[in-house]
Amino acid sequence: MSGQSDLDGFFADTESTPMLTPSDIVEHLFCPRYTWFIHTLKIPQHEEKRYIVMKGRELHEQREKRNPDYLRKKIGCVNKELSVYLASPRIRVRGIVDEVLTLTDGTMAPLDYKHTEYREWVFKTHRYQSVLYGMLIAEIYQKPVRRGYICYVRSGSKLCEVIYKPEDYQYIGGVIDEIFRIISTGEYPDATKHTARCIDCCYKNICV
Repeated sequence: MSGQSDLDGFFADTESTPMLTPSDIVEHLFCPRYTWFIHTLKIPQHEEKRYIVMKGRELHEQREKRNPDYLRKKIGCVNKELSVYLASPRIRVRGIVDEVLTLTDGTMAPLDYKHTEYREWVFKTHRYQSVLYGMLIAEIYQKPVRRGYICYVRSGSKLCEVIYKPEDYQYIGGVIDEIFRIISTGEYPDATKHTARCIDCCYKNICV
């Protein structure tokens, strides 16, 4: 009975604890002012009008049909779970990971699909989103998670491995703290230093 009680308490905590989504964190890494516009001013993105987001949703709906098993076999996958909901009151994040993999060495790993082209490196936002999923998997499954995988569909389903480091966890934990500080204080953060990102930003006309 105590085990079931603990489980009930865990799920209650996931509903009552203020949490972020991986998208919240990725958007903050892209530009901290996303956090302020979305969570402080409550201005929605209307992301359904953006081509990349729409294509990404279409990709996620069709990936089970399009992704051949050879990709998983290539990395020693012995079991997979699709579209897994994960939530951790301790990490303060909830979200759905495309795939949770169990590998031959007994570790686990997230597999995330991106409807973008591979550019000879893994984007910072993609890397830290993978790290975040890895943290959630380790927390929920209580298994070691040392790496994650990203599949770049528009580059012929190129599969990239992301090795996690202790400093990755420290960094993403600091980002989560920063986001909650902005939400709680209403602080207006500095904009990204990469002004090219402003071109496709839905807030560019009101960001000063």
